[in-house]
Amino acid sequence: MNGPVADESGTRRGRRPAGRETRGEILAAARVVFLEQGYDATSVRAVARRAGVDPGTVRHWFGDKARLFAAALGMSDVDPGAVARDAIEGPLDGIGTRLVRHVLETWDADDGGAGIRLALPVALADPEKRALLPQYLGTEILGPIAARLDPASARLRASLAATQMVGVLLARYVIGVEPIASLPAARVAELVGPTLERYLVGSFDPMPTSGAPLASEPAPEHNSPHGE
Repeated sequence: MNGPVADESGTRRGRRPAGRETRGEILAAARVVFLEQGYDATSVRAVARRAGVDPGTVRHWFGDKARLFAAALGMSDVDPGAVARDAIEGPLDGIGTRLVRHVLETWDADDGGAGIRLALPVALADPEKRALLPQYLGTEILGPIAARLDPASARLRASLAATQMVGVLLARYVIGVEPIASLPAARVAELVGPTLERYLVGSFDPMPTSGAPLASEPAPEHNSPHGE
């Protein structure tokens, strides 16, 4: 028999030609599985099963789970996780400037940031997609960075670095804040890199100082001189 066979659940099984139509169906299946299972629990095999293809077909088009997720957000030509991993190779000295420059040069080459300009607002506006972003960021982007840092403060440092980079990406590609939007990537890296490096490897106290209330704690009340 030629063509896919449907099982009792309606899922198509068997090999199908790996054409553009199949690619689109894999992406549609991936969005469903990612939303149902979350980023960490989703596997290439699960997406393949939902799409009715074999895992090799998924890998043919998307390589791995990280690139598949990026493509599901509309960023088919850029793998943010790979960008981050490439940028942090080398000595920790200068890592901030290197990371900013590498990220911006990669996005600039993507038609001036067209992918992130289209995908990021969509992801942030969709509650379900937005809920997946922390898992993806933590596993694929912050994870490799944190692995090179002091374990005692790695997660906090990586998170601080992420806030800085997300702000730059929004300002440069989505909102178009000048002159950040039109400055050369190398110049933005010179300006922002030192702050990023302080977050990643600089000296700071990652815990509240003794006796200082946490941000979520109300400040102590003082009695007014009128007893109010």
